Amino acid sequence: MNLPNRVTITEVGPRDGLQMETRILSIEQRLDLIAGLVEAGLPAIQVASFVHPGRVPQMADAEALIQRLPSTDEVQFSALTLNLKGVERACRTSIAWIEASFSVSDTHCMENSGMTVEQACQETIRMIAVGQLAGRKIRGSLQCVFGCSDPMDTPLEQVVHAAQVVVDQGVDRLVLADTAGLATPPSVRRMLTAVLPVAGAVPVALHLHDTRGLGLVNVIAAMEMGIAHFDTALGGLGGCPFMKGAAGNIATEDTLYLMDALGISAGARIEPIARWSRRLSRLFGHDLPGKVYRLGSDDPS
Repeated sequence: MNLPNRVTITEVGPRDGLQMETRILSIEQRLDLIAGLVEAGLPAIQVASFVHPGRVPQMADAEALIQRLPSTDEVQFSALTLNLKGVERACRTSIAWIEASFSVSDTHCMENSGMTVEQACQETIRMIAVGQLAGRKIRGSLQCVFGCSDPMDTPLEQVVHAAQVVVDQGVDRLVLADTAGLATPPSVRRMLTAVLPVAGAVPVALHLHDTRGLGLVNVIAAMEMGIAHFDTALGGLGGCPFMKGAAGNIATEDTLYLMDALGISAGARIEPIARWSRRLSRLFGHDLPGKVYRLGSDDPS
């Protein structure tokens, strides 16, 4: 296999993961989690989203959280935005990376943002411009690139067009999200074959969900295509609150274990992350979808 020597993991658990839990963690609990992830060596962490607090109450205090983030030049902290108002809120904080995100699925886009795909595309152009004017790095992300309820309901041409629009705005990274967990190795290869020429020199990342158990298989398929950036969540936390049945992200620990097995450097340590997954599992009162975190024990005996 033609695989990269190193991959970059963006930990999205503090945002994507926590937004799906009914128990809302305090700012202090979330700051402790983020500090633990920083200590584990993760190079990039998505810490919050600037969305309507009535729809995602778990992220209601994004400004206050970001104000108290640990001071470090070693970690790229990012926050998700879905509209211009969200970007404007983000720009009033110190967050260095802003993710401007919209869905390329007609159905999901309307449910997620109240806009058509074309309206969201034009809104994203404005979002990116505002973020760049404020001196922020931009993750331009496309949701549901592998489909919403069916792999055929999001035309590949629509994804490529949206990718071209985002790349043309000069984003720092293009993120392709499998929000519904419909991706398979063949569809990953097909998607990347179409999108990579459009991306050009812009690094492409995959945000994979493990709804049907193919998350890590899709990681390998993507690495064979040259992808070296992946979003993951500790313990496999996460999902989409606006999509029925959307399961969690690929687990950070499982992904790191795979990288170790393949001799690929990812820079982060599994056990400190796994300890936090076990802690969150106890806190939320249920098992998390990930596998590797379960193999450890916090019992000193």
